[in-house]
Amino acid sequence: MAVRKLKPTTPGQRHKIIGAFDKITASAPEKSLVVGFRKSGGRNNEGHLTMRYIGGGHKRKYRIIDFKRNKDGVPATVKSIEYDPNRSSRIALLYYVDGEKRYIIAPNGLEVGATVMSGDTAAPEVGNALPLQNIPIGTVIHNIELRPGQGAALVRSAGVFAQLTSREGKYAIIKLPSGETRKILSTCKATIGSVGNSDHALERSGKAGRSRWLGRRPRNRGVSMNPVDHPMGGGEGRSSGGHPRSRKGLYAKGLKTRAPKKHSSKYIIERRKK
Repeated sequence: MAVRKLKPTTPGQRHKIIGAFDKITASAPEKSLVVGFRKSGGRNNEGHLTMRYIGGGHKRKYRIIDFKRNKDGVPATVKSIEYDPNRSSRIALLYYVDGEKRYIIAPNGLEVGATVMSGDTAAPEVGNALPLQNIPIGTVIHNIELRPGQGAALVRSAGVFAQLTSREGKYAIIKLPSGETRKILSTCKATIGSVGNSDHALERSGKAGRSRWLGRRPRNRGVSMNPVDHPMGGGEGRSSGGHPRSRKGLYAKGLKTRAPKKHSSKYIIERRKK
């Protein structure tokens, strides 16, 4: 995977760095795994604006991804690596030997024609999904479940990976990409390898219009507003606005927002690095 830097033929091209599509092998998605995807425009079910700065953007179709990997013991062949507009990673189309087709998140190093499998009997190789209790210590993993059978919730975006560091009773100790070290039940599944498209972090949009294509509208600063609209608004001339805070008055820097009695705190061994 590589990135492309373009010649500055226009102001928008000058700083643009975009991902190359050399690893992508299919131009159209598998029709049976695609559904319509409606945009909210930041409105709730009553039509009221609840999230500002959302709207517009290119029309998308949602690809149904298999995060559960519950076809245990059935081998599948990688048919294609595809682009997915709904996530930063690439997706891989699997053809199972029983005829079923499914999408998974494409790990780094997964090639077309490779065979993958899930379940207790699967080998700890790239693309295979196993319970954490069957994965060797020190293995790089992604797509990690938090509850058995729920489906992968952690470590799914482009280029990220976690590491299985040790075991403690019925729990596996995982070091997450954020730096957090946490216990997860050993019966939860994870996929071997790191997520592909690692060069996604190097991309630069180059122009404001690209944000609009993604459905992101211009965001107003608090200091440019009036005092009635924001705690940092108002003042003669260009005022600093005082201590950075949110529209609701909460400090924006350094304020701890995690619930002090959160149920999952007992599973966190080491908090993420700031």
